[in-house]
Amino acid sequence: MSLSSARQRRATAASPLTDDGYAKDAKDRGRRPGGGGDGDGEDGGIKWFLPFLALGLLRHMSASSNLIHDCDEVFNYWEPLHFLLYRSGFQTWEYSSDFALRSYLYLSIHALVAGPASLIFGEHKIRVFYSVRIFLGLISTVTETVLVVALSRRYGKRLACYVLAMLCLSSGCFFASTSFLPSSFSMYAVTLSSGLFLLEKYAAAVSVAAAGVILGWPFSILVFLPVTVYSLIRGPFGRVFLSGFLTSVSLLVLSFLADYHCYGRWTFSVFNLLKYNVLGGGESHLYGTEGPSFYFRNGFNNFNFAFILALLFLGVVPFARKKYAPDLLMVVSPVYIWLAFMSLQAHKEERFLYPIYTLICVAAASVIDIFPDFFHDKYSSDQSIFEKIAKGLRPLILGFILCASHSRTFSMLNGYGAPLQIYQHLEYHEDSGPGSILCVGSEWHRYPSSFFIPSYISEVRWIDDGFRGLLPFPFNETLGGTTAAPAYFNNKNKASEEQYLKDIGACTLLVELDLRRPYPSRGNDLTTWEALAALPFLDRELSSALYRSFFVPYRWQENNVFGLYKLLRRLRADQHKSTDV
Repeated sequence: MSLSSARQRRATAASPLTDDGYAKDAKDRGRRPGGGGDGDGEDGGIKWFLPFLALGLLRHMSASSNLIHDCDEVFNYWEPLHFLLYRSGFQTWEYSSDFALRSYLYLSIHALVAGPASLIFGEHKIRVFYSVRIFLGLISTVTETVLVVALSRRYGKRLACYVLAMLCLSSGCFFASTSFLPSSFSMYAVTLSSGLFLLEKYAAAVSVAAAGVILGWPFSILVFLPVTVYSLIRGPFGRVFLSGFLTSVSLLVLSFLADYHCYGRWTFSVFNLLKYNVLGGGESHLYGTEGPSFYFRNGFNNFNFAFILALLFLGVVPFARKKYAPDLLMVVSPVYIWLAFMSLQAHKEERFLYPIYTLICVAAASVIDIFPDFFHDKYSSDQSIFEKIAKGLRPLILGFILCASHSRTFSMLNGYGAPLQIYQHLEYHEDSGPGSILCVGSEWHRYPSSFFIPSYISEVRWIDDGFRGLLPFPFNETLGGTTAAPAYFNNKNKASEEQYLKDIGACTLLVELDLRRPYPSRGNDLTTWEALAALPFLDRELSSALYRSFFVPYRWQENNVFGLYKLLRRLRADQHKSTDV
């Protein structure tokens, strides 16, 4: 055999493999919509049922057990929704018609579910609350299913399965998926838009992006930008542009009309929000500032080592450009754009990262998937020992990430789940009598919404525990309800003299967190209060950062410090006498 013929045979054997180790014909088949027809074969990708079932189960678990992670979720969304349904609830300054920063169109979408649920469940308002959460979980399930199926058809079942596992079990997605927040709505839209883009449904992808920006969060336009621009380049420009334009105009008109109906004047919440935060009309830093590392620490807490892998995606692309560039790069690039933009802002909150949560899973899974290709010899059809080891490491790395994610979720639910459970105890204490007043002090920011307040309680009032910012007030029907512009509201976060109940003796019930500090808590006065319920609550300040963030078996309980979250009731006069005796 001549040397030239040997070289020719070797080249022929290796020719089906591209530089990154994937068969070109398989790649080309995967790039076509449908990827192979009925989906039974390898190229057909994952069928719809499996990811829908898996994600549906996990999102239902999230809906039933998720915490409320941010008081903005309660006071800017759950409370106005409660007012639309029951004509009672707390109002923030953002909903004053003088400022009108929040969109009533966004609330109206959720009212389409909450309204019928309130008719079905009647006085059981907690069931209405969880009905809305299940609705949010369903939206999350559908959008993420589309993304997983799209990835399987374009890049194979393995990558899609990795992404599916991360979407199901990552703490970030578990918590964000059923949060009643515009940033979560933007996450749904980003996920669906990315999936439609990979399925080459460019007009639909741009329309969904427009809905995510206008209905969800206007600032998330940066997250949608890469897919939107590339869809305009890839698809029939006129059709794609017209689809996005008509969607945008329709939603802007609906938002404008909804704001007029609820605020009682011609105003536009989308513009008002942009003006306040971007054009110098407001001072968001009044509500807290964080350093530039905040989102990186937060990203690690919610995704652990998957977050680090996601950040490495850009470094992997040059080695896998034939597989990941340009389409997957366009889908994942918002992770870096959004992280850079948000890190430059002084005011930072965990929920601001929600729009890119699913993309973090895609980026991390892609790095794990391509890992063995770093050890692939493109001139040989045989696998090296290093490539085999790398393939064996893939499920181990993924498994470790998923275990750490579950550990984080378990720690959060068990460490901070007491407030929702304590407020549900109110249903069992109607013997407190009609017209009871529930008082909340420093724990106002963990108030889970009026959906948890039974009808025998006539008022929820704040008591002064030292907070000097502006607190929400009940919607005032006398002043016009949603059209009101009460004088006690301001956009400087300055406390109003009217926000606190002066006479604490008027409180029938009290919710308090006893962290067992040297200073006394009201609940320790057994001559005035009786404990109706008390549950452990993790003391963040006195607990180890590692053990409070992640559940470590046999060590979590021992290495964390817990206070008690209490529901207290004022003793009646006859009980005072018996106590004195």
